Amino acid sequence: MLVFIGLGLHGEGISLRGLREAREADDVYAELYTSMLPKLRLDELEQTIGKPIKVVDRETIEQHPNEILQAAKAGKVVFLVPGDPMVATTHVDLRLRATKAGIETKIIHAASIASAAAGLSGLQSYKFGRTATVPFPDNPSQVPYETLVENRERGLHTLLLLDIRAKEGRAMLASEAIEIMLGLEKKLQKNAFTSDTLVVVVARAGSDDAIVKADKVGRLQKLDFGSPPHVLIVPGKLHFVEVEALRVFAGAPEDAIG
Repeated sequence: MLVFIGLGLHGEGISLRGLREAREADDVYAELYTSMLPKLRLDELEQTIGKPIKVVDRETIEQHPNEILQAAKAGKVVFLVPGDPMVATTHVDLRLRATKAGIETKIIHAASIASAAAGLSGLQSYKFGRTATVPFPDNPSQVPYETLVENRERGLHTLLLLDIRAKEGRAMLASEAIEIMLGLEKKLQKNAFTSDTLVVVVARAGSDDAIVKADKVGRLQKLDFGSPPHVLIVPGKLHFVEVEALRVFAGAPEDAIG
């Protein structure tokens, strides 16, 4: 059996059910390349579940998963992942491989940035359109900007995830993402992300020191939101309750929110 267990948004985000499943496992694996987990201490988690945790990289999961699959055929294997297990495509692929190999799978859910960012900002989760990731400048892509344009045309909110390079210990900051999006605006000129655009920055969602700040891009770009992970939300058409929520929960000034 292969059990996918979400670690949630921070070091203490695993559920009680997830802990129970991990304690009952024969082998425990984890990946930490799809997101950062503030204050995660692997040694403490190993002590809590009473088993060693083998951390694997993207190449292992996507190209050489046989070790995990073989172990799951012989016994119960737990695979720990940041956030909610099936949000990342790489995990869906591993589950498909396991199922095709005749291995039973199970999913233990946990908090995801997809819902947490909306909740923290007070925006309605069902009004979000397609999500996109802003990549680092050495791997340029127009997709996040094009996704934003499509969502705005439909009046929908846009969640922009920021690139992470786990091997380098590097995660994009909100200010870097804003600069990249402004560059795409200058290039594509759809008036979707300008210095006057209302944007919400969410830093370290789920942690005690989480920050949620809504303002015009020009002012947000100058702020320091501390350590990652960060995400951006570009609101679409706002309901009056969402307007009030952005004022109260995200400190949106009147001239930014209208």
